[in-house]
Amino acid sequence: MTIKLFILFLCFWNSLFCIEKIEDYYIRKTNEKFYSINDYQVDMTVKIEVPAFRMPKKKYKVFYKQPNKIKVKSRGFGVLPKTGLFTSPNDNFDNLKNIKLVNETESLDMHNVIIKGDLIIDSLKLEMPNEYSRLTFDPIVEVSIDTLNWVIKSVVTKLDTLKLFQINNNYQLYDSQYYMPIQSVVKYYIKDKKIFNWVNKDASNIIGQASELKNKNNSIVEGTIIVDYKKYIINNGIKDNIFD
Repeated sequence: MTIKLFILFLCFWNSLFCIEKIEDYYIRKTNEKFYSINDYQVDMTVKIEVPAFRMPKKKYKVFYKQPNKIKVKSRGFGVLPKTGLFTSPNDNFDNLKNIKLVNETESLDMHNVIIKGDLIIDSLKLEMPNEYSRLTFDPIVEVSIDTLNWVIKSVVTKLDTLKLFQINNNYQLYDSQYYMPIQSVVKYYIKDKKIFNWVNKDASNIIGQASELKNKNNSIVEGTIIVDYKKYIINNGIKDNIFD
C-alpha cells in the first residue's frame, strides 16, 4: 500500500483524530526536510537561453544559512535566479490559496503527489501593468512532491491550460542523507503580447539591460534558465561574518 493510500485510509477511518489535512501533511513533511539542512555552500553554473539576450555560462559560489542568510560570490556581470532556490516550501505554499491534493490515478510513480492552488497575486513582488491586469491575471500553481525523499520535483504555473512558468528539479544524495538539487531547469512560455511585454519589462530590470526583447508575431516565446549545482558542503558550519 502506498503512503498516499495509507494516509487517506487513516484519515477516513479516524476522522475524529486526524486533525491535519493531507495537503498540510505533505507540506509539513517537505518543510521539515528542508529545515534539516542548517547551512551549505555550493558551486553553481547558470546558463540562460532567452530570445534576443545572450550571456555566457556564469559561475557562482553560494553560501546559505538558515533561516534566510545568503551570500553570492561571482566575478563580473551575471544573473542568478533566486526565487525558489533558497525559500522554504512553507514560504512558497503561503503564496497559494484553495490548496488541494490532485488525484493522479494515472501516475506511474507511487511516490509522487501533486498539490494545486490559486496564486495570491498580492503576494507577488511584481508590479502589474494596470488594475485590469491584476484582476484578470489568475494563475494556478501545481507543485509535484516526491514523498519518498520529501523534495519538490517541479512547480508549474498556468493560466487555464496554458503554461506560463515551469521549474523542474533533479536531485542527488549527498553524505548518505541529504537530497540536494544537482540541476534546476526554469522555463517560461508567454503568448499574450501584453503579458509578454510586462514580463519582458520585469526581466529587463533583473538582467540590467537597456535593450528590449521583441515578440512581433505574438507567438509563444520560450525562455530557459539552467542551473547546475556541484561541490556541496553541507551542515559544516558557516560563520555569520561570511554574510557581511
